[in-house]
Amino acid sequence: MILELDGCAVRSLRADDAPSLARHANNRKIWLNLRDAFPHPYTDRDGITFIRDSLAMSPECRFAIDVGGEAVGCIGFVLHGDVERVSSELGYWLSEEHWGKGITTQAVMAVTAYAIGGHGLTRVYAVPYGWNAASARVLEKSGYTLEGRMRRSAIKDGRVIDQLLYAFVVPEPHTGGQP
Repeated sequence: MILELDGCAVRSLRADDAPSLARHANNRKIWLNLRDAFPHPYTDRDGITFIRDSLAMSPECRFAIDVGGEAVGCIGFVLHGDVERVSSELGYWLSEEHWGKGITTQAVMAVTAYAIGGHGLTRVYAVPYGWNAASARVLEKSGYTLEGRMRRSAIKDGRVIDQLLYAFVVPEPHTGGQP
């Protein structure tokens, strides 16, 4: 899969992305804003494992954020089952050297549309930590709405913290007055 954007692309991961992912992901500032499953320090072996596991997934739900032919971040979504099969959680990270350039906003918008269109979703949501104002801005610029603050709902770096619940919800189709 490849989604060509303005100055970047979202594409399928490749085995040769591991060194680039390790170089860009090995940053405490990035780790502080992600789940604990994201390792720190982040090594080539972590990149290899992530890519191997991602490529084994079906359907494909994890992608590289590519700038100039180099994987400088990742974005993906988690499909749910059972009654939540119309919803998906979105997650992403980008190399610090590319922050503030609109790359993440483009990637979030493109992958949200891809997830909705390709999987019949009605809702895509993200839960950035309460301290992550930059991620909240990305989501707002991407058409997501803040639905609430989940107080003291997570622990990161030894601190119990709030998470923000943002969602992009597909409008209900007009039913001509039918409930």
